[in-house]
Amino acid sequence: MGSFPQVRMRRLRGSPAIRQMTLETRLSVSDFIYPMFVTHGRDVRKEIVPMPGMYQLSLDHLLSEVGEVEALGIPAVLLFGIPAKKDEMGTEAYEPNGIVQEAIRVIKQAAPDMMVIGDVCLCEFTDHGHCGVIEDGRVNNDKTLALLAKVALCQAEAGVDMVAPSAMMDGQVSAIREALDAGGYEELPIMAYSAKYASAFYGPFRVAAESSPQMGDRKGYQMDPANTRQALREIQQDIDEGADIIMVKPALSYMDVISKAREAFGYPVAAYNVSGEYAMVKAAAENEWVDGQRITMEILTSIKRAGADMIISYHAKEVARWLEG
Repeated sequence: MGSFPQVRMRRLRGSPAIRQMTLETRLSVSDFIYPMFVTHGRDVRKEIVPMPGMYQLSLDHLLSEVGEVEALGIPAVLLFGIPAKKDEMGTEAYEPNGIVQEAIRVIKQAAPDMMVIGDVCLCEFTDHGHCGVIEDGRVNNDKTLALLAKVALCQAEAGVDMVAPSAMMDGQVSAIREALDAGGYEELPIMAYSAKYASAFYGPFRVAAESSPQMGDRKGYQMDPANTRQALREIQQDIDEGADIIMVKPALSYMDVISKAREAFGYPVAAYNVSGEYAMVKAAAENEWVDGQRITMEILTSIKRAGADMIISYHAKEVARWLEG
């Protein structure tokens, strides 16, 4: 016993019913976080060309979009902002009336049960497109920490439910935790972009957020795609500094890192199904090279199978509809 012909593995695949009964990994709408891009003005719904179905939204359109997200059962949104004006210090990121802070207030008033997560970075807000303070042609890590802490505290004061530092500065989680605690926000969780790789998959996002670096690249602070052990060290450091949720970004080419993070740490793991992953599926589906729905569900199921507890994805709305059907 224990081998063919006594054991026939196909017995468990013979009908839709038994396939459902033996399913090991199940996607749920509650797994998803939906990213959104907010901008100033009125009646702005600007399509993001390399990301079909995604838009830069002014606050009036943001309300209707959030209503749709809530109706679909998606529990959380992640906010990115396009400022009215960029400068070398990313000032609007930590102004009380900055676009992300305004969006937080609008969403929490209209949909108080929606989990609103604020991305904490400077790249969308700086005129040079980097994630921190530039000094002598490089990002100054320690001077950037003070600004990231100000961004997180400003978002907390606006009513955000969670902050998500993504700048990949050493010590950013500790600086933000200290600022939040000192400001009376001890209960506010941090979802850390712990293993964020210097990836070519971010190209469409940089169009969406208007955040392409104006000189150099981000390889000096984001991770080398060749490294795994270093990712685990980054994650451990964020945990030691007070992160409540750890993240791997991107997801598709880094499922081994997601899996290792799941095995190594008893912390919730988020995975970011990033813009380039989304754009490739959309382009191939548009050309009828692949079945868009099937390949999207396969990719997202694979990310969850690798160990992700939650998935940040631009596919979230369409997946919610498919799961409903």
